[in-house]
Amino acid sequence: MSAAEGLPAGPGEPAGGPGEPTGGPGELPGGPPQPSGLLDLLSVAAVLLDAEGRIVLWSPQAEDLYGYTAAEALGQYAGTLLVGEEHWDLVLETFAEVMETGKSWGGTFPVRHKDGTARPVELRSMRLLDDRGDFYALGLATDASTLRGVERDVALSTRLISQSPIGLAMLDTELRYVAVNPALERMHGIPAKDHLGRHYREIMTAAKFEVPEAAMRQVLETGVPMVDQSTIVGRSPADPNQDHIHAWSISLYRLEDPQGRVLGVADLVVDVTDRYQAATEAAEARQRLALIADGSARIGTTLEVDQTARELAEVTVPEIADVVTVDLLDSVLDEHRPASSNGPAVFRALAVKAAYPTEAVEAVDPPGQIAAFDAGRLATECVRTGRPILISHAGDEDLTRMARDERAATLLARAGVHSHMLVPLTARGQILGFLGLSRARNPLSFTEDDLALAAELASRAAVCIDNARSHQSVRNAAVTLQRSLLPDHPPRLPGLQIASRYRPAQATYEIGGDWYDVLPLDGDKTALVVGDVMGSGIDAAAAMGRLRTATSAFADLDLAPDQVLRHLDKITSGLEHYIATCLYVTYDPRRAECHIANAGHLPPALVRSGKHPELLQLPTGTPLGVGGAPFETTTFGIGPGDQLVLYTDGLVETRHHPIDERLEALRRLLDTPDRTLEGTCDRLLRELRRPEDPDDVALLIARTQPFAPCT
Repeated sequence: MSAAEGLPAGPGEPAGGPGEPTGGPGELPGGPPQPSGLLDLLSVAAVLLDAEGRIVLWSPQAEDLYGYTAAEALGQYAGTLLVGEEHWDLVLETFAEVMETGKSWGGTFPVRHKDGTARPVELRSMRLLDDRGDFYALGLATDASTLRGVERDVALSTRLISQSPIGLAMLDTELRYVAVNPALERMHGIPAKDHLGRHYREIMTAAKFEVPEAAMRQVLETGVPMVDQSTIVGRSPADPNQDHIHAWSISLYRLEDPQGRVLGVADLVVDVTDRYQAATEAAEARQRLALIADGSARIGTTLEVDQTARELAEVTVPEIADVVTVDLLDSVLDEHRPASSNGPAVFRALAVKAAYPTEAVEAVDPPGQIAAFDAGRLATECVRTGRPILISHAGDEDLTRMARDERAATLLARAGVHSHMLVPLTARGQILGFLGLSRARNPLSFTEDDLALAAELASRAAVCIDNARSHQSVRNAAVTLQRSLLPDHPPRLPGLQIASRYRPAQATYEIGGDWYDVLPLDGDKTALVVGDVMGSGIDAAAAMGRLRTATSAFADLDLAPDQVLRHLDKITSGLEHYIATCLYVTYDPRRAECHIANAGHLPPALVRSGKHPELLQLPTGTPLGVGGAPFETTTFGIGPGDQLVLYTDGLVETRHHPIDERLEALRRLLDTPDRTLEGTCDRLLRELRRPEDPDDVALLIARTQPFAPCT
């Protein structure tokens, strides 16, 4: 039986099936006879015999099959006309049995053609009764070889359809199911009988199936097939594992009879889950590699622990997780806090990042906050075992262990957190802290692949954090040394008011050797010094300390500024590869004048009362440590209220602006009267400095005041 054989007619449809013509009331089906493709192919011949075996009716197909015209055959005994003598007895016996018993006979029989050849035909004989009670014999026959070919084709197609792993459905022009093969029956999880007569969208109710429905209508209209052009992804109702995602490829073909009448559409469904999963896994692998490459470029751009933690969080949201936290053990950041192997673990939050506003952020510690997690919490387990933790489906107990307290667990539940990972941050064998990742709005649970990706990013970030932490320690030591070497202002300076600032570089962890000094001298004089040891780190700070000590010693000798620089030049030449720039100024309030010498330093700014600021034009001189070059002392008068501004190059030099432009900016900022010295220092640093500037700054401003010598 073929796939469509025996199917019921659709609602409101004549039994002949969709698309078949019907006549009006009281009429037979109109128009010329519509040939059936199968009957035309078989060309069934009909011959009617009377009770004596004479031919009384002869169809045109009989003429084609046997070679005799109706005129030649009518009235003849069929046995003598169509059967060889060797088969007469069998034919007569069979004919008599059919006429006597009414039992039909069928089989393959050699019939004699008009041309004398014997041809096998498939024959069916049956007894007929007319309205007068007379019996006739009807013989229906077709070429046996043609029939065998049709039978093979039908058997092949039937087997292919019924045993194929490809789902196959036939739908009429109204998209109602008329046939469904077992494979599609299994895919849909709905018996074939429950498909028949129902519309496509009654079975495939999900919104995603609007697309193939529209494609079916297009194929019915145009006749252009759609092959593997629509892939549907979802869960099969027939699959007991409802977490298993399936993918089906759909192909559509219009069905027509040999005369071109549209019968409906064939829907071929191929399960391409393996192909889809392979493509998905390949895409995910490419995405993971891209994310790792992106993380390598974006994580560790500075030697800032907090910034590196923020970069790690930004790389992982939203590509991996909805909410990410980065926490370090407080003992790692504070060497004075010993780590504990039992009891609560103390963490300092460094970064929190969420893909969207969520209560989950309220459940975690804000950056900078220190919190203790007891031994039963997942964070403590992660850093003490050094193993990552994956919770694919988080229940109430898991949320409790994830959170620091019951309130935080409630917030996580309200935020919809359903999957969680913790990855230890490990560098050079030491566990620094952990990376926490959660999903809430993203419906997919974390997988082992997600855990491996997070671990790779955490490993790279941990090395950067450890480097930043080490440099932070070195920098802190250097800054401490640097600040310890810088002076406090003397409580009283004759005729001078002083303000100063020192700012270490924020963009790097190795500070420079910038310094300033204010030295009281005999005769109510004061020495003002600003210098910059080229280089960075503790060595530069130590070299700066030696130069500052030497400067103080030479200043006590009441030497001229150029002589002080000459002695400092000799000392610097002995400090291996170090050189330094320096401005040395002495102010004499009795004479209201300054004496200044320059060793390769930027010019100071002079702000005279009631006048615009100017940059002093001084002989530049060579840096200290070059050796042998002379220095010159310049003398200029200075009145009450005038300001002398000394600074190092970190205040004005940048990589993106010419130095002349920056010096002019300094001059403009100083052109503001009635500003306190402290306010001027703050304004210069605020307007001229940027967080990413790579150099230290030393700034010293002196304002002259009316001076009355002691008697």
